[in-house]
Amino acid sequence: MQKARHNEIIAVLGDRDSASVSELSKLLGVSEVTVRSDLNVLAQSGLVRRTRGGVARPLGLSERPLEENSKQQTAVKRRIGEAAAAMVQDGQTVFLDVGSTTTEIARHLSPTLRGVTVVTNGLNIALELERLPGLHIIVTGGSLRRLQHSLVSPYALELLSKIRADLLFLGCNGVHAQHGVTNANFDEAEVKTRMAEYAEQVVVVADHSKLGVVARAHLLPLAGVNTLITGRQASEDQLCSLFPDLADIRLV
Repeated sequence: MQKARHNEIIAVLGDRDSASVSELSKLLGVSEVTVRSDLNVLAQSGLVRRTRGGVARPLGLSERPLEENSKQQTAVKRRIGEAAAAMVQDGQTVFLDVGSTTTEIARHLSPTLRGVTVVTNGLNIALELERLPGLHIIVTGGSLRRLQHSLVSPYALELLSKIRADLLFLGCNGVHAQHGVTNANFDEAEVKTRMAEYAEQVVVVADHSKLGVVARAHLLPLAGVNTLITGRQASEDQLCSLFPDLADIRLV
């Protein structure tokens, strides 16, 4: 029962910035004392932020422009990009998701690759890949989200439904033991989830600052992830919390 209430509170904050104790009490059908106890537990885990009379999303989970994200954790994102790019082999079909870390993957793909098809929802990533003659580049199409230079529904979903990929390199805003892989934007989450559905292997690329974090839009559970590539700065507690659901964690 407690876990179900916690999930419901997280879901409420996925749709809005904050909620009061009295609102949550009515929604969950429990006393305000019980709600306060739940909020304290969630706040201690960093999943919510307590406010006077209620609760709010944690600070730092609001979506930021891609250029601003690119200035955060630059060294570790570069290492993650190098490690992920090394996984791509000749002849493969690859989904390359939008994001600052996935952009580093595009920058580090080998110019010797041949017969590789890259399908991306990121306009900036498509431009990065123009320099590689051995790649066939497909852009998903759809509506433009200027903040991330990404393309979203409806046309992106239609195209993705016709492709089966060997690899998906998936960006995100949070990786959490209970809540899985999450993202800040609902429209992008829809595209990311569809990519995961049609990929043989899902590789999540996320620097250590995203471990233990929950963003508003659920993408997939940890059981749906084959590999996580993250920074070696990740703490032992962060990594241990992801086992046994996520066994292949690569530190760079």
